[in-house]
Amino acid sequence: MTGAKGWTTPIGKRLHWRLRPRREMSSRALVVLGTASQVPTRRRNQNGYFVRWDEVGFLVDPGEGTQRQMILAGVRASRIHHICITHFHGDHCLGLAGVIQRISLDDVPHEVYVHYPASGEQYFQRLRRASIFKDRSRLVPRPFTGPGVVFATDQFVLSTDELSHTVPTYGFRIQEPDGMSLDRTALTAAGLKGPVVGQLVREGKVTVDGRTVCLEDVSTPRPGQSLAIVMDTRPCEGAVRLARSADLLVCESTYLQTEVHEAWERGHMTAGQAARLAVDASARKLVLSHFSQRHPDETVFLEEAQPIFPDCIAAEDCMVIPVPKRART
Repeated sequence: MTGAKGWTTPIGKRLHWRLRPRREMSSRALVVLGTASQVPTRRRNQNGYFVRWDEVGFLVDPGEGTQRQMILAGVRASRIHHICITHFHGDHCLGLAGVIQRISLDDVPHEVYVHYPASGEQYFQRLRRASIFKDRSRLVPRPFTGPGVVFATDQFVLSTDELSHTVPTYGFRIQEPDGMSLDRTALTAAGLKGPVVGQLVREGKVTVDGRTVCLEDVSTPRPGQSLAIVMDTRPCEGAVRLARSADLLVCESTYLQTEVHEAWERGHMTAGQAARLAVDASARKLVLSHFSQRHPDETVFLEEAQPIFPDCIAAEDCMVIPVPKRART
């Protein structure tokens, strides 16, 4: 296991055939399906992530082999509600064809929204119809043309921002709306208890013994939880905006600082640059991933990043990483 204890749950350091899926996880957690960049290795599948956000599931950048990784990690196709593609390089999308066919085969009953850069429309259509199958999926393609909100509910906002890669590329952020936390001491002082507290939450104010008590009088601001995924980019302002105050930042760290010039030319970051992004954006926890095949031991990325940003993890395939609890104001 790499990183701080208590934050990761690796299902198995080496996949092979003895790996058994572990299904228990936090209601909000990242499941790492693959950590390799362009070329998979014996221990790393190509890039891929599944985010469980309460009852909603986000599959991000399904590289080749993602369907099998989902089986190993205990992620069912029926748990997918959104598919997010950062760009159409193969290691970030070639698994999409198999995932779509699995969604169809399993008769997933709900709509599955697919968010991707509109510039890659032709590649999306090719992957969607890559082979013969009876399509029973309820896919809803949602191509976008620039930064901004791509989906929103009362529980979360899914947004994108532009990154700096060699092709049009966007990162994603899942943000819970800010809310309020009730202050028990203030409630007691105001004489509020029982059903009237529920009424206060629903209506924003109540009248007790001739006094009007407003919700803000007995509560404190509660920042919403957030998770950002920044893949395949040079350091850029879009990455900082995505990562700003994120509770969990998942960031590519393809190279080491000794390869910084190659990283820039190929549109990538080093582990040190990923750590500096976390510092600059005031992120709370950093997950390093998308490792070059030339470095078979991911701890070298951790050794470069931790002196800059101590609270970080070098991801391994099939890790389950809970989203940190909400920050206290």
